[in-house]
Amino acid sequence: MNRVLRFLFFALVVRPVVTIVLGLNVRNREQLPADGPAVLVANHNSHLDTLVLMVLFPWRMLPRLRPVAAADYFFRNRFWKWFSLNIIGIIPLDRDARRSDNRRHPMAPISDSLGQGDIVILFPEGSRGDPERLGEFQTGVAHLAKLHPDVPFYPIYLHGLGKALPKGERLLVPFFCDVFVGGPLRYDGDKAAFMATMVERINTLAAEGHFEPWE
Repeated sequence: MNRVLRFLFFALVVRPVVTIVLGLNVRNREQLPADGPAVLVANHNSHLDTLVLMVLFPWRMLPRLRPVAAADYFFRNRFWKWFSLNIIGIIPLDRDARRSDNRRHPMAPISDSLGQGDIVILFPEGSRGDPERLGEFQTGVAHLAKLHPDVPFYPIYLHGLGKALPKGERLLVPFFCDVFVGGPLRYDGDKAAFMATMVERINTLAAEGHFEPWE
């Protein structure tokens, strides 16, 4: 039943909002992974980011798309916990894992998902930043790459979603959105070099749009 509800939500709500209300221009779509395991690494300005990335893929791949999200934010009440896990399909990340009694590696759920052949969606800024501004990337993405050196990491730059639904807003504004997809990057044994390359790739994708600063 949950699987059916998930497909209905994306078919009747998400896709019409993304493709009709907003409008979407995807550049280099052919570089998206055809299957998993893989990791999509994107900038984060809006709750719409996750949904937009998920509609880029064919219907058959929807069960394999797993966005990483903070458990403390999405597990605030029973409904959002159920909705996040069963309809969006998040991988809950415990941001307080270091202070808990849980001895399991905090990235173990992500590794489990990759081991099942999923496509993981990761936002290395951690939380939503200011509209249309890149924040500092946290090093967790490099740690994950080190754990999975054979898994391709795809840099993606999203533009316009921070205007359409920025942090703290509930009213959707129909701004046209762009998605820039970069080629895969694999871990080469150096975490600092991996991080630097990932940031450079996303900045390069951002520069392709020649967008004016958003004030």
